Parts: sequence; C-alpha cells; structure tokens
Amino acid sequence: MIDHSLLHPSLTIEDIRKSCAEGLKHNFAAVVVNPAHIPIAARVLHGSPVKVCSVLSFPFGLSPPEIKAHEARAVLAEGAQEIDMVMNFSALRSGHAGTVRNDIRVVVDEAKRFSKGVVVKVILENCYLSEEQKKQACTLAAEAGADYVKTSTGFGTGGATVEDVRLMRKVVGQKLGVKAAGGIRTLDQALGLIEAGANRIGTSASVSIVEALERQTGGN
Repeated sequence: MIDHSLLHPSLTIEDIRKSCAEGLKHNFAAVVVNPAHIPIAARVLHGSPVKVCSVLSFPFGLSPPEIKAHEARAVLAEGAQEIDMVMNFSALRSGHAGTVRNDIRVVVDEAKRFSKGVVVKVILENCYLSEEQKKQACTLAAEAGADYVKTSTGFGTGGATVEDVRLMRKVVGQKLGVKAAGGIRTLDQALGLIEAGANRIGTSASVSIVEALERQTGGN
C-alpha cells in the first residue's frame, strides 16, 4: 500500500538507486520520483512488481493542459507506469470547474492512450481548498476518468489528515482509490489514514514505517 516518495530536489542519482532498492526489498506498491529520475528508477525496478511512478506538473499544477499531456507522454515513454498529477487547484479556487475537469482529462486520455494499465492519481492539494472545493475536486477527478484522488504534494502548507481522507472516500465511494500523502512519518499515522479510507500511503518515511510494523507484528 506504500508509495515510496523520492521527491526532494536535493536527492542524488545514488540516492534514487538506493531508495529504489529499498522499494524492492520491502515490496512497496510504487516508487515515486521526479521526471528526470524516471530512467534510473525504471532500470532498477525493471521486471519487478514495484511500479515506477512519476509526478507531473509538480508541485504547483500550473502547467497548461497541453504541457501536462506532453509531460505524461514523456514520462511514460521513459518507463513510468503510474502518474501523480497536480491538478490546477488555482482554477478550482477561482470557480472554473470546466478548466479543472479538462486539465485532468487530457492527462488521463494521454496516459490511457499510451497504455490502458497506466494509473493516474490526481493531487488535490487540500490545504488550499475549502470542504466544498475538496468535494468538487473529487467529483471532477472521477468525471475525468482518474483512478485515484490524492490529498497533498507534501510541499504545501499542510499534508494528509484523517478528516480529509474520510471526506474523499465518502465522495468517491469505491469507484476511485484514495491516496494519503504529506507529513506521514509514523506507523500510527499511516494506520489511522488507512482506517479512514486510504488505500495508498505516500511517504518518504516508508522504511521506518514498515520496520515499525515488523517490530509490532513480529515480522509476520
């Protein structure tokens, strides 16, 4: 259930290789990297069940739709199997629902054109949204064909909360996945978010979280 997040701009190529190896060791769902690091992650994870995921228009979501579509094509061609795109939350805050829906749809369409198996997660960046805007964002993501809604980039003013995950799960039901990300550092946090309805956890503290789980369960 863990997306191992390797998104800090100071990470080196060796850091990416090492962290991808951690992903293999712990059987994480995916390793999430910036677009420039996709070839490295794809080489290390090739042939494994651990997916390569790229962020897109990260962390602000303000690239035009045609640029987002181009970026989607590029990262998929380099070996990405999943995409975490930042939606245009500025447009949502401005009341332009159609712009947001189209922003998501062009990425989903481009990704599914490349491969029907590509998973597209839409980052809402909830810390900047009202409750009604969060609900609307979830609805728009579903209408646009996304596979997941995701709480946060981890680079905004706030991260994942139990309340947000509950709200998102209530809106999307079982039709979409819900990914909690941003500020998740402990096993208790992760378990609380899973209980609230998250079925993916995005964190850079992946290893310490699974090690804490292993200690708690005796390795079972």
